Amino acid sequence: MHYDRTTLRGIATAHGHGHYTDVARALEIAPVTAWRLWTGKTAPSAAVASRVEATYGLPLSRLLTPIEQKCEAA
Repeated sequence: MHYDRTTLRGIATAHGHGHYTDVARALEIAPVTAWRLWTGKTAPSAAVASRVEATYGLPLSRLLTPIEQKCEAA
């Protein structure tokens, strides 16, 4: 699965949270965790994804997208 930080940043900004510290306060998470989400260094855990959905109405299925894998025959 691939985490798309632009989706989180877009919805957070639409709610007036234009900085990772705003997201940290809104989600009640550590600023370093919010920074890692904001910059795409890490994907949200299940607990954080739940907070994102409760706060911004953004489900995990919109934050994570499947990675297409090509399977080549040998």
